Amino acid sequence: MATAPTRMELAAMRRAARTRLLLEGPIGPTLARLAAPNILAMLVSSILVIAEAMFAGRIGITALAGLALVFPLVMLVQAMAAGAMGGAISSAISRALGRGDPERAAGLVVTAWVIGLAAALVFAVTVVTFGPVVFGWLGGDGEAVDAAYAYALVFFPGCVTYWLLHGTLSVMRGTGNMLTPGLTLLGVALASVPISGTLSLGWGPFAALGMPGLAAGLVTAHGLAAVGTILYVVSGRAGLRIDRAAFRLRRELFADILKVGLIASLNALQSVITIIIMVGLVGRYGPEALAGYGLGARLEFLMIPVVFGIGAAMTAMVGSNIGAGARTRALRIGFTGALAAAGAVSCISLTLSIWPDLWLGLFVDPGETAVLEVGRRYFHIVAPFHPFFALGLALYFAAQGAERMIWPVSASLARMVVAFGGALLLLGPFGLSGIFAAVAAGMLVYGSMTAAAILITRWR
Repeated sequence: MATAPTRMELAAMRRAARTRLLLEGPIGPTLARLAAPNILAMLVSSILVIAEAMFAGRIGITALAGLALVFPLVMLVQAMAAGAMGGAISSAISRALGRGDPERAAGLVVTAWVIGLAAALVFAVTVVTFGPVVFGWLGGDGEAVDAAYAYALVFFPGCVTYWLLHGTLSVMRGTGNMLTPGLTLLGVALASVPISGTLSLGWGPFAALGMPGLAAGLVTAHGLAAVGTILYVVSGRAGLRIDRAAFRLRRELFADILKVGLIASLNALQSVITIIIMVGLVGRYGPEALAGYGLGARLEFLMIPVVFGIGAAMTAMVGSNIGAGARTRALRIGFTGALAAAGAVSCISLTLSIWPDLWLGLFVDPGETAVLEVGRRYFHIVAPFHPFFALGLALYFAAQGAERMIWPVSASLARMVVAFGGALLLLGPFGLSGIFAAVAAGMLVYGSMTAAAILITRWR
């Protein structure tokens, strides 16, 4: 008489079924099915981005300017933990499973955690040590720098929660499980907003901590989720056996993740450097201009979660098919998802290019005319080009699955050069409008160059 399968065996069977879906399912419906939980979670997570800026606006314009200074570095952590290194983890897991090697996938899980711990330590030491200098370089005055550093002193020592959470969620995505990561991020967003609001503004019996409270809310919610997801994976519910053998660290497993993750991190770093350079140039026009630009740039980073919702599914699907030798199908997956991402972003960005106050009015009072004027100018000039940014970013996620990162990273470098060089050329005759035009041109180059390169090379 046959015995009933164990919980571990059932989880492994479900994981194998998900891998078959990645390899054999119809591209459009499968991509939509996998992306839907991520997109929903990312859209809800966008509430956190909006809420944080609203809370900072209630603290004051100085806090809003401080948030604009620290925001690029915070987004660098998020982009690297979830997108760059996270995508590399998902890609490595999916390729191993596509080749039929779950033992290697289990070893990659522990390797991912070690990489996350090391990366978090580097960020914490660097920003705590050099934060005020960096914020000063960005053009912030004394009070804005103080506000940014107060936030950084809490967020960056606590960013280990981001690295462990997103590393673990990337493991799940690599197995084809998009629902659990989506629900987890949904819970994180719903928890972060009230915690951040309570600690920063002093709701109820709690003291108002200001900027440190904003950061503490994020760290707390992500920390709780990190513990829960790690326990989920270790228990075997992800379909991988995390036994003693998985904890034997091997050089080839680090190489499998880092050969994609380090190059992908350059893409994230270049994107953030572009924002930082623009912040430095805009900061010369005063805190009101900095606050207005910060609200505009925040929408660009809001696009990242929307694209990530589709991109995370693309990484797993492309990685599995590359691992199985199905390159043509992988290319079709990449461009199907990229065009869908660009279309979704265009609905938002084109609307705000016409009616920017739909966004700006969430954060500043009508009396803050200087801030509103800068923000409106940003949206009128830059927002129509956000779909090109989305196209390039979505193909970046697909390229992670294919282990072909050179063209997305090269396109990101070209974007940075065009944005910075164009800003220097146009700053004199056109002022802030010239800076914003250069930002838009950089997005156009990024999306067009990435798409053209992949069409020509076909990931060979």
